[in-house]
Parts: sequence; C-alpha cells; structure tokens
Amino acid sequence: MKIILMEDFESLGFEGDTVDVAKGYARNYLIPKGVAIEANKANLKALEMRKEKIMAKRMKDKGAAERVREKISQIIVTIRRKAGEERKLYGSVTSRDIAQELEREGIMVDRRKIITDEAIRTLGEFEVPIKLHPEVIANIKVSVEIEEEKA
Repeated sequence: MKIILMEDFESLGFEGDTVDVAKGYARNYLIPKGVAIEANKANLKALEMRKEKIMAKRMKDKGAAERVREKISQIIVTIRRKAGEERKLYGSVTSRDIAQELEREGIMVDRRKIITDEAIRTLGEFEVPIKLHPEVIANIKVSVEIEEEKA
C-alpha cells in the first residue's frame, strides 16, 4: 500500500515521502497515529502544494541542528559513577544519563537520538554520536570518572 509520510519516521523516510508498506502496518499503525495518510490522487495533489513548505522546514531544521552541533562539540560531559576493580562500573552509563547531563548544560536532546551501541560500562573517555537531523550528526565527548566516596 502506498502512503505519504506526514512526519519524519526513522525506519521509513521523511515528511512528504511516498513509500510502499504492508497494508496492515499502514491501516493499523501509521494512519491511526497520524504518521501517514493514504497516497490517493487528492492527497498526492495536496502534497505537491505542500512540497515547498516541507523543504523550507527541512532547511530551517538543518540550520538549527548545525548550531546545536557547534555547541555540543565544545562540551565534555562528565559523569561520575562508582567503580570496582579493573575500572569497571557498578551499573552503566546510558543514553538517558548523557541526555540528562546535556540538559543541565542547557541543551535539549531526545535520548533516542543519542546513538550508543551498548551502554558504557568502564571508566574513561568516549566519543558518542548524536543524530540531530538526518543530515547532521554531532559527536560528544563523554568522560566517565570514578565517584569519590563520602567519608
């Protein structure tokens, strides 16, 4: 079934794209959630009218993402955790922890945009990519240090 995406959807494409998906996926999930509409003649004609607005929005979003990338590249996020022998953490540092530290710095980033293959489980410095926009990826330096025990 052909559909038109009404918003960016990670696994399918971007707003305004026409994609082919299974009928059940479209009817039971995408269309009821407002992520897509059916690609019939009327909707395709309306899409052509909206194409300029969609492109202008994408360029504006890309510019904003590039400005955020500049801010992020200057920051080193320091996270303190308890660690045992061999520099292994009790627990781990996840994308949620990184997002919270960025929020303290005044930068709002959705934790789902922070790309971590797996959680950080050792002390040290790591470079973590953040997908701010489909065309803009920022790398942030994350420093995991040992938490000093309080006496």
